[in-house]
Amino acid sequence: MRLGSGAAAALTVLTTGVAVLCYATSVPPASVTLAASSVPAKPAAPAAPGMPAAPAAGNPAGHAFVPAAARAVNTSHPTRVVGHGTAASCTSRAVVAAVAKGGVITFSCGRGPVTIKLTATATVRNSSRRVVLDGGGKVTLSGGGARRILYMNTCDIRAGKSSSHCYDEATPQLTVQNLTFEDGNSTGHHRNIGGGGAIFALGGRLKVVNSRFIGNRCDRTGPDLGGAAIRAYAEYRSLPVYVVHSTFRGGVCSNGGALSSIGVTWRVLNSVMTGNKAIGWGANPASNGTPGGGSGGAIYTDGDQYTVTVAGTVISGNHAREGGGAIFFVSNNRTGTLRIEHSALHHNPSAGFETAGYPGIFFHGRGKPVVLDSTLS
Repeated sequence: MRLGSGAAAALTVLTTGVAVLCYATSVPPASVTLAASSVPAKPAAPAAPGMPAAPAAGNPAGHAFVPAAARAVNTSHPTRVVGHGTAASCTSRAVVAAVAKGGVITFSCGRGPVTIKLTATATVRNSSRRVVLDGGGKVTLSGGGARRILYMNTCDIRAGKSSSHCYDEATPQLTVQNLTFEDGNSTGHHRNIGGGGAIFALGGRLKVVNSRFIGNRCDRTGPDLGGAAIRAYAEYRSLPVYVVHSTFRGGVCSNGGALSSIGVTWRVLNSVMTGNKAIGWGANPASNGTPGGGSGGAIYTDGDQYTVTVAGTVISGNHAREGGGAIFFVSNNRTGTLRIEHSALHHNPSAGFETAGYPGIFFHGRGKPVVLDSTLS
């Protein structure tokens, strides 16, 4: 099995050429327990009156500390409100317009749950300092299986004025909370390498709190595109993307059935990832005669100096056609680190390759993954 530096190939497109490396891989035993304790699997949430059955957002058994910067934003005094108290008033046009204007956005769509099927992708303008979308736990934004749901890119002049340092912009700061993102699909959106079926975020800051990502998609093949739910690049000053109390289910992409990034630090806290798949084949760089991809059933990360922390989280039942049924982690210069705390990673098969002793994980970074009070099997 052949594996190479996806970040190198990707950043050739984003900036300048970077050499592509290849790594040897190894396959561990089918099951290895690294700690005695375990986080129980996520139970299905009971349906509240008037609410359809849906997985609860996040892992109720997760007790990882959530820093202030990762918590939900106070939206009691919104800048603008989508809708006028009825489901019919909550339209795609209203969502797209509100996101373009920015600020703190809430929804008034009636007492029951509502699904808003977008007929166009909602684009964050580069001139916005802050965009907060709060669905109050009742709003689903759907791509209808046909389009990406939310897009932010500080290097895209179509989203407004861009600068020579667009890969390190402090703003916009994008927060999504108490929302469901469903049936997003970025297939064919290859600008900046593609991916991000529900959310694509380049530059600025991204935070996800108390949200669900269900059945999102991106391209089925390709060596370094991914993130059926979220694709992230170039967070300001390498500050982390926080994913807190959120659920990712049924995402499918070439790589990263839930999350994917290049050079981005992640903090995944008290969350659940289940039933996501990386379905490309040929790894990265693509083996001869293959289209490439297939790594990171739940999480696919690549780059140089970055870190990934997974805490209080359940990652189970995900699958990679190539490497890392749960997590694929490559730090090209071996400065990056992976840390797993108070979490359970179970039944995440890697059909091609894994790092020996770490079921469901392929790791190429500094030292070994740090695993504390967690189970891997």
